Amino acid sequence: MMQAPIILLKEGTDTSQGKPQIISNVNACEAVVDAVRSTLGPRGMDKLIVDGHGKTTISNDGATIMKLLDVVHPAARTLVDVSLSQDAEVGDGTTSVVLIAGEILKNCKPFVEDNVHSQIIIRGLRKAAVLALQKIKEISVHVKKEDPVEQRQLLIKCAATSLSSKLIARQKDFFSTMVVDAVSLLDDMLPLNMIGVKKVHGGSLEESRLVAGVAFKKTFSYAGFEMQPKKYQNPKIALLNIELELKAERDNAEIRIDNVEEYQNVVDAEWGILYDKLDKIVQSGAKVVLSKLPIGDVATQYFADRDVFCAGRVAEEDLRRTMKACGGSIQTSVNNLTDDDLGRCENFEEQQIGGERYNIFTGCPQAKTCTLILRGGAEQFIEETERSLHDAIMIVRRTIKNDAVVAGGGAIEMELSKYLRDYSRTVAGKEQLIIAAVAKSLEVIPRQLCDNAGFDSTNVLNRLRQIHGQGKIWFGVDITQEDIADNFEACVWEPAVVKSNAITGAIEAATLILSVDETIRNPKSSSNGPPGALPGRGMKPRRDV
Repeated sequence: MMQAPIILLKEGTDTSQGKPQIISNVNACEAVVDAVRSTLGPRGMDKLIVDGHGKTTISNDGATIMKLLDVVHPAARTLVDVSLSQDAEVGDGTTSVVLIAGEILKNCKPFVEDNVHSQIIIRGLRKAAVLALQKIKEISVHVKKEDPVEQRQLLIKCAATSLSSKLIARQKDFFSTMVVDAVSLLDDMLPLNMIGVKKVHGGSLEESRLVAGVAFKKTFSYAGFEMQPKKYQNPKIALLNIELELKAERDNAEIRIDNVEEYQNVVDAEWGILYDKLDKIVQSGAKVVLSKLPIGDVATQYFADRDVFCAGRVAEEDLRRTMKACGGSIQTSVNNLTDDDLGRCENFEEQQIGGERYNIFTGCPQAKTCTLILRGGAEQFIEETERSLHDAIMIVRRTIKNDAVVAGGGAIEMELSKYLRDYSRTVAGKEQLIIAAVAKSLEVIPRQLCDNAGFDSTNVLNRLRQIHGQGKIWFGVDITQEDIADNFEACVWEPAVVKSNAITGAIEAATLILSVDETIRNPKSSSNGPPGALPGRGMKPRRDV
């Protein structure tokens, strides 16, 4: 008697397992890698991505592209996540981490096809990761923090290396100095939200500027605003969350009055409340009044008559940065407005920048903050500049906290590749092949740098292998001369933490994908209502005419 088949999963559930599943996942990851492969390095190409709403983004930042690709394959999503985690943790190396992970999977695919168990491959990959991280720690160069001039030069070189592969590579000297100055203005915790970025269309990139304080766009203003002074020395600043205008009566409000005097009393009371608030603000000694809520035309004129500057509808983020920079606190009432509640700065000025007017506070005593005002032509270009500067700022922050640097341009990858290849020959068993595969995978970075620049990658890599075999550890690809060069001497420097993170992330992603041997995809529930509901229940009967 035949045994009835056991039905475990819902009808329509898609299951695939075993060796074909692992190979299918690896192939999906290779397809994702091909999408960002050509963006690596100073000669990398940009991608133009149009989302579902028709918004276009031009970028060569690996994390931005991966985020916008909207990958649906569950295994390939791992590469997107590892790229985003690299961006959040270090800020740079987002394309490198995807390339290394994809290349490791590609070189491990033959072992899977030859029935080597995934756990043996994973053990070999983890061992290779530990060895690579130890080698980076061993050969990285530490810069003395005691010498501020030397440390500043190091930071500028690291920022310039990060910017050399971006759209603004030609202005990298200008922007790398600006980024280092911006980070230097922060306190010891280096909070990222204390660097504001404002974008002003028009002008050239070199017209971008760094404000050592807070700057934000002039808010909507009423008549009387032009009569207010636009420049103050050592003003007191009132930060409010109060509406300073006459409120319109509610549509359904009802007041019953007997005579005109009572109506006049109601109107006078409303005006009296407003004037009382304004008088208390002026009495406090504040010369600059900022409010998150609107400041009406009456209040604007009142302040103008008393030489006080006001701005309503200030964005909460700008108000908080002003509070952190200038001191004081955001008030929800003007009663008991004391001197301690007011902020202070050395200079306040409203300036014209391009087609916009900006309120600029400098010489802020309390917190250390700054604002980058970016100029440029097209909107996409300014947005890509902002993304590029974010990467450079993250790199400078990381370098201040971890002062170890290595040479970029494929130099560190070639040295790690040589070290792992030499080490693999001392290991018996299948691990030897796995570690050698990781060594080969690391060569993808210099090879792709050559391919993207149009060089003969085979020739360059052979020469790099030869010179690293002679013990010259910092030789990498020289993009400008189509040759190889000592990239440490050429000041192509990267924080060691970028490479450590990239290798750790890539190997973690590869082990995760190789350890999955079955995918179970549940069928989509039908859109006709909850399962088990009778058809037509809850709907009006249809009447055919």
